[in-house]
Amino acid sequence: EKERRVKANDREHNDRFPYADNRIKTSKYNAFTFLPVNLFEQFQRVANAYFVILLILQQLIPEISSLSWFTTIVPLGLVLAITAVKDATDDYFRHRSDQQVNNRQSQVLIRGVQNEKWMNVRVGDIIKLENNQFVAADLLLLCSSEPYGLCYVETADLDETNLKVRQAPNVTSDLGDVSRLTDFDEVICEPPNNKLDKFTGTLHWRDNEYSLDNEKMLLRGCVLRNTEWCFGMVIFALQTKLMQNCGKTKFKRTSLDKLMNTLVLWIFAFLVCMGVILAIGNSIWESWIGRRFEVFLPWGESRSSAVLSGFLTFWSYVIILNTVVPISLYVVEVLRLSHSLFINWDQKMFCGRTDTPAEARTTTLNEELGQVEFIFSDKTGTLTQNIMAFSKCSIDGQTYDIYDEFDQRVEITEKTACVDFSFNPLCDRGFKFHDSSLVEATKREDPAVQEFFRLLALCHTVMPEEKSEDLVYQAQSPDEGALVTAARNFGFVFRARTPETVTLWEMGRAVTYQLLAILDFNNVRKRMSVIKNPEGHIKLYCKGADTLIFDRLDPSCSRLMNETSEHLSEFAGEGLRTLALACKDIDEEYYEAWAERLRCGSTAIEDREEQLAVLYEEIEQGMKLLGATAIEDKLQEGVPETIARLNLADIKIWVLTGDKLTAMNIGYSCNMLRDDMNEVFVVSGQTRLEVQQQLSAKEHIVGLSRVSSPGDIEKSDAFADDSVFEEAIIAEYALVINGHSLAHALEPQLEHILLDLACLCKTVICCRVTPLQKAQVVELVRRHRGAVTLAVGDGANDVSMIKAHIGVGISGQEGMQAVLASDYSFAQFRCLQRLLLVHGRWSYFRMCNFLGYFFYKNFAFTLVHFWYGFFCGFSAQTVYDQWFITLFNIVYTSLPVLAMGLFDQDVSDQNSLRYPSLYKPGQQNLLFNKRRFFLCTLQGVTTSFLLFFIPYGAFSVMEKDDGSSFSDQHTFAVTVATTLVIVVSVQQIGLDTHYWTAVNLLFVGGSLVVYFATLFAMQSNGLFGVFPGNFPFVLNCLSEKSVWLVILLTTVVCVVPGLVVSFLRVDLFPTPTDKRCRKKQRPQQQSLRRARRTSSRRSAYAFSHQQGYGELITSGKNMRTSTASSARS
Repeated sequence: EKERRVKANDREHNDRFPYADNRIKTSKYNAFTFLPVNLFEQFQRVANAYFVILLILQQLIPEISSLSWFTTIVPLGLVLAITAVKDATDDYFRHRSDQQVNNRQSQVLIRGVQNEKWMNVRVGDIIKLENNQFVAADLLLLCSSEPYGLCYVETADLDETNLKVRQAPNVTSDLGDVSRLTDFDEVICEPPNNKLDKFTGTLHWRDNEYSLDNEKMLLRGCVLRNTEWCFGMVIFALQTKLMQNCGKTKFKRTSLDKLMNTLVLWIFAFLVCMGVILAIGNSIWESWIGRRFEVFLPWGESRSSAVLSGFLTFWSYVIILNTVVPISLYVVEVLRLSHSLFINWDQKMFCGRTDTPAEARTTTLNEELGQVEFIFSDKTGTLTQNIMAFSKCSIDGQTYDIYDEFDQRVEITEKTACVDFSFNPLCDRGFKFHDSSLVEATKREDPAVQEFFRLLALCHTVMPEEKSEDLVYQAQSPDEGALVTAARNFGFVFRARTPETVTLWEMGRAVTYQLLAILDFNNVRKRMSVIKNPEGHIKLYCKGADTLIFDRLDPSCSRLMNETSEHLSEFAGEGLRTLALACKDIDEEYYEAWAERLRCGSTAIEDREEQLAVLYEEIEQGMKLLGATAIEDKLQEGVPETIARLNLADIKIWVLTGDKLTAMNIGYSCNMLRDDMNEVFVVSGQTRLEVQQQLSAKEHIVGLSRVSSPGDIEKSDAFADDSVFEEAIIAEYALVINGHSLAHALEPQLEHILLDLACLCKTVICCRVTPLQKAQVVELVRRHRGAVTLAVGDGANDVSMIKAHIGVGISGQEGMQAVLASDYSFAQFRCLQRLLLVHGRWSYFRMCNFLGYFFYKNFAFTLVHFWYGFFCGFSAQTVYDQWFITLFNIVYTSLPVLAMGLFDQDVSDQNSLRYPSLYKPGQQNLLFNKRRFFLCTLQGVTTSFLLFFIPYGAFSVMEKDDGSSFSDQHTFAVTVATTLVIVVSVQQIGLDTHYWTAVNLLFVGGSLVVYFATLFAMQSNGLFGVFPGNFPFVLNCLSEKSVWLVILLTTVVCVVPGLVVSFLRVDLFPTPTDKRCRKKQRPQQQSLRRARRTSSRRSAYAFSHQQGYGELITSGKNMRTSTASSARS
């Protein structure tokens, strides 16, 4: 698609083009495709496809099959059915989430305004939006209830800015009649793309062309604010800029799944080797020995030679030994589903305030939660509540905060008494402040205090709105809203504005100030000023970053500046967002001359911005300092403790945010950035060469403090292969990089330098990044580090990085886009520590034990046939009867290992949180890897050897009670089978289970009862009499005492080596859990204490980080007529 052509309300015309509709689809199946697609996905697993091939061979070539068809199809069918049920359950929840979004209602202009579901909205439709409604698609704004076609949108889902203004094209906003909105010819615009801040298009009407840009677009994900209604035309439906930034949904597989496919291939190779050995043995046996029996055992037509006999025997043994491939191992889906339910049911992750439980929205990634090395987190709404609060201030050299009798600051808690604002009928009831002396200073009309709050009430671009007799502020940034609300509560209430005036309610009386000029904020100035004319004299009020304000103060303020600077250092040390406030009296004659130059500069065609900047700089000199404010961007509950605990688990946390310097403030508040760090690197180059030079220089600095990992004895011993511990750094560094520099750093030539530097830093903060850049950073780490990554966010701008690997959505104040795209969701960031350190660690621990046990059990069960082959002439006969082969994995031994995989835990949840270092083995794949697999298979081979040769040797020298020998194969088979069930169910489960419950005991005991009940039932006289072909044996061997002695002897010999190894391992090769259990030391939890910063200064200014509304306000375009008139009166 090179360009898009859209006609308003002309579906017939628009349907000629392949434009996507507005239906969201995250589900994989429907009623018709579920069976074929799900079976196709399941047969991509090597073991499933292998068993189908075996089943086909058994049916097509009866000569090679020593087993009945049901020995293969019953386990295979059970596994396919269980997995299909699990996949159907997962997809059902995806369907339900899709329906919630698709069934939202929009008002569409079709033969009048009528309701239509979001999924039925089409390109070209005219949509009516009302205040506080979500935008359903990318719309071209046509008109609104506001003057000049203005409307306000909250774009928190897109770029974390609070409020933006959009304006309709003049040609459509002036139409007046809604029915005429479709009169224009068509819109020709760019094709769908992911650029959130750019749009180019042309509106054609009456042979004229009108340019369209991003300021005339309402993007999906925005919310209409402070506007009664507006109309817009759908330009992009499903292919919105937000969806283009989300990236494609990927099929996520765990590292254990990938390892399993590799191990299954190894097992195939081992199976082929065993088949070849036995086939060669068969050929040799037939050539040397078998020929002697041709008289009464003649070869059939299918076995005309020893070589052909060996070839057929090979395939026979491939079928007999197929149980070495653990098909039932894929029933781990049951465990994963159960682990997901445990997360959903965890009351400690439930948020009572919002009535939001934790939710595992997938069942495939649980054990991966126990192996996370990198966490990528959004800031606003994820680490913080996105709620700004006026915390404290400094006025005329005095700090307003709570101190005790020893002049030490008192820590504010929920029990700390709040100031009573009942004297002010217009106060905001939700505002809290704790130093009553500031209220007293306001009441006694302290000039400095009054001027301080007068500045806060005047110097801003906030819009007031009356709602149900309550005054509501619509602010461009939450910081400005917090400052104006503070002034309101202390008696300086901002009530109304017009393009020329601002009306305050000062200590109970109305005062109107003439607004002469607004010197607006931008990213270069980092300050804002207004010029007022109160009571006949002209005054300038200015607020901004402290460093810039201090450079423009009158020299007489040096003492006050030093005092305020100390207060600002203290505020910034607590992670608060600070602003300095200043004012200046202006001579009327000077102002008239300056205003004339301002008018000329504002109309200049060339270098307009430079001329205005010079004029602003000129008048903002020689100001008098009033004080400073400190705003708290409130952290969510438990964030610093959670980050500290995750750091102790060696999980690296990177913050990827659309905000700018405030991200550094939060970094200090969360203890991610600390004063005792050697250096905080800031990369802010504007060109590729600058970025490369900055990265290389900083990497060299870090490289000087680099030492090899063997220097850290404990880490090198326990985690020698871990990517987290490739290198240990003597010093601690942090990296801060902005989005513009990051765009260059992510280029192929620089990405390795960026990654190497970032991975050597303790903390990484990426500021002002786009949604797509977030996903690129996550993918960069995954691609080159091969690490398990987790991304956590709460807004639609986080969806792209959430989809990259493990995604966690915070159900906060920015809609449900992140939650709908996530794998796990909950209400607060603090739940992340429990998700990883408890549920993730337990899931990984249980899954690894489950896998190890399953491989051991299958090798011990299957290789008995291999040893038997050397004693049965390599004739492909089985030791066990076919019913035992069929039921061994799915009935006799499934429940004990299932209980272990569901409930086992080496330490409690409290200790998992208390000792975060216990999480580290998961990052190293220490609990299950190729080495662990080899040890499990070796143990299984040894057990099978003992299971076969101890009964074989015992029966060769033993006699029955009546003097006859144990010469029948049936007695041998029952003895081996009974011993096998006891050993794998009791001995191995008993050694490997750390946490016994009633369910474990019931399943172990129940499995033995079921085995013996089935054994006696199937080999009874009754079944033999009815089905002699299917049940040819009658059990009588277990009545012999010597048989039980052989079972006991074999069990003891199999158990003792494992018992000895377990005891020696704890002493000689202890795991971190073993070490922790033996150490009597104070818990690490005591190290989670927050460190307060008091020693350094940083520019932590609280302000919006985009161009302000000054020009818009003074133009008067955003003023309602009624509001303006009432303000003048």
